[in-house]
Amino acid sequence: MDEQKNFLECERNRVFYLLMASSGLLGAFTYSIRGGVFCNAQTGNVVLISMALGNGDWKGAAYYLIPITAYGLGAAVTEVLPGFVKKTGILRWDTLLVGFEALVTALLGFLPENAPYHVSQIAINFICSMQFNTFRRAEGFPMATTFCTNHVCQVGINLAKWLKKKDALYFTKCRRHVEMLLMFIAGAVTGTVLCGLFLGKAIFLSTFLLLVVFIDLLHADLKKENWSNTRLK
Repeated sequence: MDEQKNFLECERNRVFYLLMASSGLLGAFTYSIRGGVFCNAQTGNVVLISMALGNGDWKGAAYYLIPITAYGLGAAVTEVLPGFVKKTGILRWDTLLVGFEALVTALLGFLPENAPYHVSQIAINFICSMQFNTFRRAEGFPMATTFCTNHVCQVGINLAKWLKKKDALYFTKCRRHVEMLLMFIAGAVTGTVLCGLFLGKAIFLSTFLLLVVFIDLLHADLKKENWSNTRLK
């Protein structure tokens, strides 16, 4: 029996590839033209707020507290809302989340260039946190979709294990993480170029990628996976 058939659509590699590309673009977007902050993950912002505190720059520290707080709130939401969504038995939480992300990025694309950076920062922090805490496994392997730190580590770990043990499983894991990294890089490079050309409208590419994922997941919920007939009580 082909084990691939047991994976939900929201766990497919192709879904994670597109989410990684979208996240790479969003990272380039917020850092290059929306205030120079990292909204996909918070390690950089924690370092920056710590440096601001060390320099006695209280205003600067407060500035970086905004994206950090928004990220935390996004994670909190994903611990509450999915339970309510499951009870409806109509669509999966994963599907609704990606649709919401597409809507948010589309709205951000229509903001004027002189709009406060905080609007984009808070919105993107919020959706990236929810995405990170929702999409966790790609075809059996733990994966993150909004940042690259773990992917880099896993490439090194699994490459070393493969060279030592010659087990094809470790090579497969290494390859999967490399693929995720390449998709993120492709999104970030493309986003940087588009931001230089179109400024805030560059985010529409992220909207497009998210819409592709949303349509795919929606089709799976309504047709292939018959979610309405298998809801959790």
